[in-house]
Amino acid sequence: MSEKTKVLESVKFFKKEFPEFKPDALLVLGSGLGEPVQSLSPIMTIRYDQIPNFPESTVIGHSGSLCFCQVKKLKLAVLNGRAHAYEGYSPGEVVRPVRVMKLLGAGSLILTNAAGSLNPLFNCGSIMSIADHINLTGENPLVGQNYEEWGPMFPDMSRVYCPELISIAQAAGLKLGIALKSGVYVGIKGPSLETPAETRAFRMMGGDAIGMSTVLEVIAARHMGMRILGLSCLTNQNLPDCMAETSHEEILKVACSINKNLTKLLLEILNNLEPE
Repeated sequence: MSEKTKVLESVKFFKKEFPEFKPDALLVLGSGLGEPVQSLSPIMTIRYDQIPNFPESTVIGHSGSLCFCQVKKLKLAVLNGRAHAYEGYSPGEVVRPVRVMKLLGAGSLILTNAAGSLNPLFNCGSIMSIADHINLTGENPLVGQNYEEWGPMFPDMSRVYCPELISIAQAAGLKLGIALKSGVYVGIKGPSLETPAETRAFRMMGGDAIGMSTVLEVIAARHMGMRILGLSCLTNQNLPDCMAETSHEEILKVACSINKNLTKLLLEILNNLEPE
């Protein structure tokens, strides 16, 4: 079965089971960052394993559920958890939920992730707006047959992250007193964390934060013409000359502590996001 067929089967499921819900925007919540969904008062929640062809989240910190929410006039789909390439999923499987939501109507995409800080000036606990990214996963969801109705085979990537959405996020941070950083996100496949030498190399390349998600979803979303905002929650600081040991559990612990500010920031952004 082709990737297109699997995506369309999922779309057909939603149109049949939930014909009244056509999302204007999609929000993806990363590792340990599921708390904001509670403040969005979901109208309905469905587990990924109940949706045909949806990849299930197998990592601790990802609940693996899709929520439908309403924020003023904005109809919002929320992916509480995501699939990663390091779990053994193909690039097509990783980005399938984004493609499904786009075909259902979502024109804007807000992605969050837990990331390590490469920039020594970006402290642990900060939130960074992604200005650009470097894809070092060795993967690309556009490899193979292109479907022109989804987008061009060679999509332009000169301005991936939407300036308008970034401005909305910056204004939200300013209003709330949350110092929003801005920088380049480096996406790697994982699951091993970075060595000091790798950290030094990634910083020399221009990276400000590093993580194991987001870039594949962004490529697929850009291919399909979505407006994109990326927010990295900096859960640990990678200082190559004095590298401290860390673990997934420690990263999740810090991610949970960022949830309060992330929730306030997302609510303010969504309150200022108009349906297209």
